[in-house]
Order: sequence, then structure tokens, then C-alpha cells
Amino acid sequence: MATERGRGEAARERRRERREHARDGLSERLEEAAERLRTERLERSAERSKSGAPAGASALTRSRVRLDQPRPGRRRLLPEYDPEAFGRLSEKVARFLGTGRFIVWMTLVIVVWVLWNIFAPDHLRFDQYPFIFLTLMLSLQASYAAPLILLAQNRQDDRDRVNLEQDRKQNERSIADTEYLTRELAALRMGLGEVATRDWIRSEFQDLIKEMDERRLFPGESDEVDR
Repeated sequence: MATERGRGEAARERRRERREHARDGLSERLEEAAERLRTERLERSAERSKSGAPAGASALTRSRVRLDQPRPGRRRLLPEYDPEAFGRLSEKVARFLGTGRFIVWMTLVIVVWVLWNIFAPDHLRFDQYPFIFLTLMLSLQASYAAPLILLAQNRQDDRDRVNLEQDRKQNERSIADTEYLTRELAALRMGLGEVATRDWIRSEFQDLIKEMDERRLFPGESDEVDR
């Protein structure tokens, strides 16, 4: 018994020693790996310092490449505007320019302008003949009115294109539904052609009644015919 206990204790001691050796070897490997990482980091930092690039440049570039973060807004030299709001404004202006009210007001302004610069005192006239300032104002108004009208027409063309596309799709669906109903009606007509109608049943009953009447009038002949 004592020898067996001694053997068990010796085996336990050997297992403990093996575990300790394994732990020591693992710790040494971890220390070596940590030392390698430290040396690699030091070498990289030395290369970056030699090249003159800042340490956070790579991190900044990586953060820019990431897709889970919104990109920072860019500064623009040109002023920003809402295309929809500008388009609605252009449509309103173009709609007003195409009315008789605009023509009447424009005619009144021109008449008052001309009469004022002809009959008003000299020190009150601001546009002498040949009314160069009036010509400049009319050309400026025309230069702004033409692009606004074109923009309104383009928006209307886009709406018309969308409406035409929707109408075309609706027509295609209507044609498909009509073809389906036509096929169904043809199938129903073919099915009704094999069904007994009221006129056919009536004619069959009339023939049967005639045959029964003939048998009543000529019973002997009908029996011979049956034989």
C-alpha cells in the first residue's frame, strides 16, 4: 500500500512539473510575441518619422474610407438653392408672363415712362429720348423671362412624359384585361354550345308528343314498327 501511494505521489509530482514547464514555455512564447510586436511598432513609427508623415495620417485615411460614417460636407463657392422651389417660382413667373394682365401692366408702364420723359420738366426726366434706359430694362426683362419660360416648359415636359408613361402602362393593363375577358367569353360560348337550350328541349318535347299521338291513333302499326 505504501509503495502504491508513493507511486501515485510521484506521478502527481511529475504531472505538476510538466504543467509548470508548459506554463513557463507558454509565458516565454507570449513574451517573445509581445516583444516582436513592440519592435515592429517601433520600426513603423521610425519609418513614419523619417518620411515626415504624421502618426495619425493613416488613421485619418482609414476613417475616411469607412462606410458606416457620413462624409463631411464640402464647402462650395457657388450659392446653394432648392431646385424644386426655384422651379415652382419659374412656373409662377412664366404663368404670369403668359396672361393678359402682364401685357396690360407692361403697356401702361411703357406709356407712362414715355409720356413722363417727354412732357415732364427737364430736371425731372430720368430717361431722355431715345429712351436708352427703357430699352435696357426691356432687354433685361426679356433676358430673364426667356430662361424662366424654358425652365417651366422643361418641367412641364417632364410631367407630361411621366403622365404619358403612366397612361401607356394603364392602356397595357386595360388591353390585357380585355383580352382575358374575351377569352373567358369565348370559353363560355363554347361551353354553352353543348348545353341543352330551352328551344331544343321544347322541340324534343313536341316530337315526343307527336310520336305518342301517332301511337294512340295507330296502335297496330306502331307495334309492328316496334317489332
